[in-house]
Amino acid sequence: MAETAAQRLGFAGEELAAHFLAACGFVALASRFRCREGEVDLVMRRGPLLVFVEVKTRRGRSCGAPEEAVTPRKLQRLRRAAHRYLQQQPQPAGTVYRMDLVAVDWQGEGAGCHLRHYPGIG
Repeated sequence: MAETAAQRLGFAGEELAAHFLAACGFVALASRFRCREGEVDLVMRRGPLLVFVEVKTRRGRSCGAPEEAVTPRKLQRLRRAAHRYLQQQPQPAGTVYRMDLVAVDWQGEGAGCHLRHYPGIG
């Protein structure tokens, strides 16, 4: 099945977010973890901290800021998917968990973007 323009934009945002977090010392463990409970865009680790990352990417503000797309229902699905990930991938003792948001304003290929990282969203 061919990717839609929205999917390509989302994948590009996830890649940018992964590079940004790697520059902050995080190591990627998984991307696009999917289960029936939901999806986690990125799973990252830095020392004892395991972070489940939701990435929201927007081109322009006609649909609002990327942050506005993270609803209580979306957070609930993210929590459930994170729980499923932990069931499938047990973590070492002493691991601390957190959910983060990376919001990406995409300006277009070659035009740059603006990223905002929100640690501990829920």
